[in-house]
Formats: sequence, structure tokens, C-alpha cells
Amino acid sequence: MVAPPITTCDPTIRPCLLTRGPLPRTRTCAPLLLLLGLTVSLTVANPSCESSVSMVRNCKQLWKILDRKVSVPRRRITTSPSNITQTELPDKTMEAKCLQSMFELIDSGFFNETKIQEIANGATEMNLPIYRTNRKLVATNNGGLENPSPLVFNASWNREVPRAQAKRFNYPSISRVRLPRDEEDIAFMSVLELGELIKTKQVTSKELVRIYLTRLKRYNHVLESVVTYTEELAYKQAKEADDLLSQGTYLGPLHGIPYGLKDIIAVPGYKTTWGSTSFKDQILDIEAWVYKRLKASGAVLVAKLVTGSLAYDDIWFGGRTRNPWNIEEFSTGSSAGPAASTSAGMVPFAIGSETAGSMTYPAARCGVTAFRPTFGSVGRTGVMSLSESLDKLGPFCRTAADCAVVLDAIKGKDPEDLSSREIAFEDPFSVDITKLTVGYTKDADMKVVEVLGSKGVNMVPFELNYTVDSVQGILNFTMNVDMLAHFDEWQRTGQEDLYEAQDQWPVELRRARVVTAVDYIQAQRARGKLIREVEKSFTVDAFIGNVTDWEKVCMGNLVGLPVLVIPTCFKNISEPPTKSCRRRTTINAGIYAPPERDHIALALGMAYQSVTDAHKKRPPIDDLGPDDSIPNPPRAIIPPRRLHIHE
Repeated sequence: MVAPPITTCDPTIRPCLLTRGPLPRTRTCAPLLLLLGLTVSLTVANPSCESSVSMVRNCKQLWKILDRKVSVPRRRITTSPSNITQTELPDKTMEAKCLQSMFELIDSGFFNETKIQEIANGATEMNLPIYRTNRKLVATNNGGLENPSPLVFNASWNREVPRAQAKRFNYPSISRVRLPRDEEDIAFMSVLELGELIKTKQVTSKELVRIYLTRLKRYNHVLESVVTYTEELAYKQAKEADDLLSQGTYLGPLHGIPYGLKDIIAVPGYKTTWGSTSFKDQILDIEAWVYKRLKASGAVLVAKLVTGSLAYDDIWFGGRTRNPWNIEEFSTGSSAGPAASTSAGMVPFAIGSETAGSMTYPAARCGVTAFRPTFGSVGRTGVMSLSESLDKLGPFCRTAADCAVVLDAIKGKDPEDLSSREIAFEDPFSVDITKLTVGYTKDADMKVVEVLGSKGVNMVPFELNYTVDSVQGILNFTMNVDMLAHFDEWQRTGQEDLYEAQDQWPVELRRARVVTAVDYIQAQRARGKLIREVEKSFTVDAFIGNVTDWEKVCMGNLVGLPVLVIPTCFKNISEPPTKSCRRRTTINAGIYAPPERDHIALALGMAYQSVTDAHKKRPPIDDLGPDDSIPNPPRAIIPPRRLHIHE
């Protein structure tokens, strides 16, 4: 059915089609009819329509942002004294005002003219190429079931899912562990080593809490990686752990082990600030699912660690977290606190999160082992939400073995998190790696390839091929639109103006405001196409590749791939302040596995670390002499991520 042309000044069109009252003729009716998808024909002979003509002409800018081609006749004006007919030039002020009127029609009139112009510019540069690329990929044919979205509705009311009956892990025997004399040596021990010390009563949980709290307070002024010390809670939980052990009850390898949580994870009685000025005094009376799981395993919370503001990069309301291996650098990624604190021996392990690189980037920068598990492995109740289909929780540790132990404790179906699942996590300690075929990409660290090959793994050249060329744009749309849905009120009430880094979420979420529902769904259909192509191309058991390549980061998060980040070596920084400077740049590798094959990536990581020692190195955090001070601000600035769209 095709609607007939409508003249905005026609008195028969006075009543609004969707509201109870009449529409003003001059400023609202024509743009609203355009939004309704009706053909608009403007009569300029009637002087009362002139403002509507100008309004519609200038409001074409919004339709350009939405990539909707609208043909509006240009009004001709006669200039004096020469009486030459010319096309009226657009007035920027009027254009901004008209755009503001259009934003009111999508209930977004809270933006001022400066922000609206920023949105228009950003959407033209970023949104339009993504719209068009995704349409070419999945929307050239009408109707049909091709290229379905992976965001599938489930009408079931049954939240109770039977637990998968997985075999108990065969944790490696480390019975010869002895308590070091030096507390720093204790601080850098692995979870499994510390667990053996507690199990054999060579050290108490209370003593470990004291050691790690001392280090947290000692180095936090340099690293700015701690938001809140949970000292009272830590000693209470440590006493409970020690009492249980004295009564003959041992809860497993995390019994009595101190740890930290990224400060988007709620713990009753303590602030959960989300790293943001807007929420810096927030206390949530919620026990996050992951916190409950760790408490049940006997682990002891010693600190809430820094998250970049609203989980974006490493800037938060208290400063900016630094890299322990090179204090001149920032740590990058919103799991900055967990990465830096684990690297500096301030905690033996920590829980971070990733939506798009927030674990992989800081783990790589700070030289620690970290594991981003298969999407849905760990429940997210009590955790700040950015995107229900992208958010993941995972551990930062000293070793891949520690990551396996922690993941075993926190995985499982969370009844309140509809995306979480009971995934059977097979034992990574019993994998026969000689039966695996592992690929390596062109950007892989060849040292990892050589070491695994020497241990009997079949290593083959590999490239993960797919035709979807808007991967980064799909992730951008998915993350930003989902994030805005969770922080709509924050933007509407102007709290974005208090944000710690104005070039980050504020800009991205304003641009997300003008992503249409249709184009969001097209992005999800393109994501579904990507998932199916990656599955078909993933012909190996795992592959080794660059872990901070932005394309791989976007692809892996969209598909839900698990990845293990491991440090492989260190190199001298460029332009050191002194010849004896011990600051280093970390070199890393990523071990990628298919979804639900987390144990394969962990087994390969353990095999690599069994004959190498990069993961045992300690950062030079104490080397802050008079000739090795911290530049403020640091000279090494982390460049912003770049979005590449191929049209």
C-alpha cells in the first residue's frame, strides 16, 4: 500500500496521526510525517509554509545520519537588488535548531546544539559505512530466513537447568612446596602453590591476607589500581577459612587464598563504584554470582580493584592505572586494576571482565596470564551490564593452571542471568596435547609455535577466513547500543558531562542514540553470518595468534571464543630514562579455541609454561630511584582504538 502525497499546509492534515492533539503546521508536522515514512510534498507558494520548507530542508541532515534518502524540493528565492534567482544557502544555526527539533521527535531533545552537531559528524563518519556494509551482507534479499540474528528469543519459563556432571579435575601434585622466608617470594607464588602451603598448614589464610594487604597499600599510590580495601571482610573470611581447616574441612585449592574483584562486581556493604564519578558512592546490596561462588570455594576478598569508568579503558574517578612493568605507561583496558595488581604481586589472582578487549589488552600490557572464557560460562548477576551478548567474566592469574582452577570455581548456570549456561568444562590437566592440531597465524609469536611443536603438538600454518568485512562496526553497534539501553537515564540527565574521559563513552553513546532499530538488527544478522563462517573456517583444535589485534578482539568477542593470554618474553623500552633502567615491554601470545573448548586453550598454555619462565618474571616496581621517577603525565600515551570499515 502506497500512501498518497500529503501537503503539510493542507487543513485536512491538521490532526496528528499518532497523537490526540493537532500538530503545528510550521515546525513539526512535516518532519513527523517523514519519520512515519510518508511522502511529503511541500507547497511553497503559501507564505505560511516557508518555515516548514526550511525545516524539512535542514532536517534532511538527520535523515542522512540515518542513511535515509529523502528528496525535498529546494525553495527558490529572489534576491535584491539584482533580482537574480539563487538557491538559498543553509544556515548552520538554523540547521542545528532544526536537527534539535528532530531529536525531540525521538525523545532526545536533551542534547544541546554542540552535541547534536558532534553526533551528526560522528554518525556520518562511523554509522553510515556500517549501515551500508551490513545491508550489502545480509539485507539484499527481501523476506526469507537467511542470515538470522544470533539473539534468539527463548519463551521458556524454566530457569532451573540441571548441572552438567563433569569429572573432578586431577589437579597436579605439588607436594614439595615449602614456605619461603621472604614475603615477596610468597606474594609471587601461584594459587596452587599457596593452596598447598595452606593445606599443609605452613601458612594461614590470615597471614596471607596481611601480606597482600600490605603490598596493596604499599604500591597503590604508584599504580592507582585499588578502589576499596575490604580489610575487615578479608580478616573475617580468613578466620573462617582457618577455622574450617583446623576442624578438618578443606574446600579445595582456593581455600583461604586472597583475591581481588574488578569494581563492577557487587559485594554487600562495600562501594561498587563502576569507576565513575556518577556512581562513586554507590553501595549495592547484592551478592554477585561470581563473588558467591568464590566465597563458597573458601577464597578471601581483599580489595575491589580499578575498573575504567563504566568499564571503558583505564581512566577512573581516582586517576589512571599504570603498568607495573613500565610505570611510564598506563595499563590500558577497563580491567586495569585486576591486571596491574596481579602483575605487581598485590593479589595472587583477580576477577576481571571483557566486553571488547578489557581483559586481553591489560593482561598483555601488564604481562600476566589471563583467560577470557566461552561466552555464558560465568554468571553475571550483580555485575554492571554493558551488553548482555558480549559481557564475560574471567580470571587474571600467574599461570594457565591457576586460570583453570579459578574458572572451575566460578563457572556455572546463574538462574538470574539468562545468557549463562551450564557448560561442561572438561579437565585441562588430562588433555593429551600430542593428539591436537594447532594452527598459527602470520602474526603469531613463533616462540610459542616452536615450544609447543617440541612437545609433540601438530603445528600447522592457519588463517581464520570469513567474508564479513564490518566486524569492528558490528561490535561497535552492538556494544554501544546495548550500553546506551543500560545507561539511558545517565545520558538523559546530563551525567555524561561528569564522565572522566569525554572522548570515550559520551561520544560513542551519543552516536548510538541515532542507530535505528532496523540497522541494529541488520548488524546482528551480519554477526550471525560471521559466527557461521568462523565455525566453518575453524578447522583446527586451537590456534596461536596476536591477542591485541583489534580485528581479532572484535571477532572473538562477537563469536564468543575463549582465549588465553600468556606472556612470552620482555624487551627493553625505547628511550629508557637511565642505562640501568629495568622497565620492560611485554611480548604476548593468544591461544584461541572454539566455544566450549576452553580446556584445550588452557592445556596448551600449561604445556608452554611448563618449560618457559616469562610468567614467573617480576616487574621492577621497586626501582623508583631519584633518576627513575614517574613522569607525570607519562610520556607513553596509548593511542585510541581505530575502527576500520571496508566498503
